[in-house]
Amino acid sequence: MESDVEESMRKRQRKNPFSGEYSRKFEQYAERPYGAMGDVNFIQEDDNRLEITRAKFGSLLKRHGDLAERISRDSDKIAFERLQKEFEAARASQTEEIYLDGEQWNDGLLATIREQVHIETDRKAMSGDTDILTSPQEKITYKTGNKVICCLDGARIGIQYETSFAGESCEFYHCVLESKSFLEKMTVLEHTLPYFLPIHEIENDLLSSNAMKFIDHVGDLLQAYVDRREQVRLIKELYGNQIGELYHSLPHHMIEFVLEDFDCKVTVSLRYTDLISVLPTRVTVLAWPMLNKNSTTTLNRMEDGVSGNHPLPVRLSYAEDALRTMSLPEAYAEIVLNLPQALQQMYH
Repeated sequence: MESDVEESMRKRQRKNPFSGEYSRKFEQYAERPYGAMGDVNFIQEDDNRLEITRAKFGSLLKRHGDLAERISRDSDKIAFERLQKEFEAARASQTEEIYLDGEQWNDGLLATIREQVHIETDRKAMSGDTDILTSPQEKITYKTGNKVICCLDGARIGIQYETSFAGESCEFYHCVLESKSFLEKMTVLEHTLPYFLPIHEIENDLLSSNAMKFIDHVGDLLQAYVDRREQVRLIKELYGNQIGELYHSLPHHMIEFVLEDFDCKVTVSLRYTDLISVLPTRVTVLAWPMLNKNSTTTLNRMEDGVSGNHPLPVRLSYAEDALRTMSLPEAYAEIVLNLPQALQQMYH
């Protein structure tokens, strides 16, 4: 019987790694009081691990972006050059370019353009030779806003979008619609939009029910994307020495960056409700005061009723308001200008 009890105790110790001597050491360790410096060291170790993780994640995002760009670059470039030449040829052969203002661009005009496409296709089919027309045909190109709309060969309607930023022209993008007949809905035959923009979802939602709205929405989508992208590029160009880290999604509808060239670390997080937004709708700006053993300033904040030497972050409301109402470069300048005063009020 005694041997059975001893065997049972040995098994129990093997199952529980904290039994016996291990258990006593663990209890001593658990009961040992932590000093303030121990708390700070523990938090700093956590911060170091977080920084390493963020660095690895940033490197992964960069490699992903580079790979995606390499995959799409060659095919997109070939398609862009081909369509750009076709649009240039169409505009060179036009007999008239009409500028549309306001209500002049409407569903009726789009139906007229579609009719012209089918008339031209039928004429070429009846001639028996696509290079010879029975009589000269009027070719009209329409320009409205940032869009140029023209008739292309093969029952196609071409839309060229010109994007801009701060009054300067940026990229051209193309979208070609196929119109087989008036009884069938138009479809997107090809395009040169960035692959991460949801062109096919927009086609399914709008093109069959309201082609004009589809054309306008694509233009708004492209312009908003370029606007957000250029804002990020500009703050990197102007304030890159103050920005420690910067992350963004491919459509630039999620942006995060860190300001470190100050007495504290400031983290900025921006989220845009949709892909046609130019200003963010969800904004969080936090100031993380840095501990400095030589500093005579005592930063003592409370968390769950416990006082510690590691201060909590503070939301910068004035910075969040600026980011909601100004372009990113303008808001950045506003944040930096007022940051010393804001920190002085909060921590002194």
